[in-house]
Amino acid sequence: MDAEELAARWRDRLESWAIPDEILAGASADPFGHSPARFAVRTDRALAEPDDGPTMTRLAEALPEPGIVLDVGSGAGASSLPLREHISELYAVDTSAAMLAELAVRADKLGVKVTTVEGLWPDVSVRVPRADVAISAHVAYNVPDLAGFLRALNAHASRRVVLELSHRHPMSWMTPLWQHFHGIDRPVRPIAEDAVALVAALGYGVHVEEREAPLERFSSLEQLAQSACHRICLPPSRAEEVGATALELGMWPLPRERWVTIWWDVRE
Repeated sequence: MDAEELAARWRDRLESWAIPDEILAGASADPFGHSPARFAVRTDRALAEPDDGPTMTRLAEALPEPGIVLDVGSGAGASSLPLREHISELYAVDTSAAMLAELAVRADKLGVKVTTVEGLWPDVSVRVPRADVAISAHVAYNVPDLAGFLRALNAHASRRVVLELSHRHPMSWMTPLWQHFHGIDRPVRPIAEDAVALVAALGYGVHVEEREAPLERFSSLEQLAQSACHRICLPPSRAEEVGATALELGMWPLPRERWVTIWWDVRE
């Protein structure tokens, strides 16, 4: 398939993850929302325990000393701030003002010069200058127009683009709970290989590295249950029931994800 066909397939497969309206109507909070506080904790851990995995390695080796980094879908900065010693300037793009505020506080403490840009990529790309490297970590599964997203990243990096994503959709682990509580199946795709195929079809010299995620998804069964209630549109009062069900279904302890690093060098 060519890039247009692969991009359409990616978009259609993402759309199949939509939650049925009758279930969504019963949600007490946005099931796709993210907690800035939890992202901030992840960033603090990444700063305290530097990761020598392929994503950080491929970013660092492509940077001049120091260089400009573009972080798209930055959250609180877990995928860029650990490179602080290599960064002359950081441009952080995210749709959440709260996430960017968490990043800005940490960047200031670390002495990293940062410009935050609130908005959706690539809509806000005109507000961002070209960087040496671009990173977008754990964002792809939220991007229907992945081809446009990738083209804009490539256009804004002079040396390298690095993506990080889970091998399967990050909500895949809850499939047994969706089946148990709502009687519906969740999709299987898209998966990381679909993103790899699209990158290749766009003409970029794609490289792929995979590993076990360095972090556990949850530190306790209680935390899993609370998160699952939020994601599958159940009230928080049912967390104990969800936890017990997860145990019965053999979901705890939850296996670690597989993380995939996709990268390419930008051709002038």
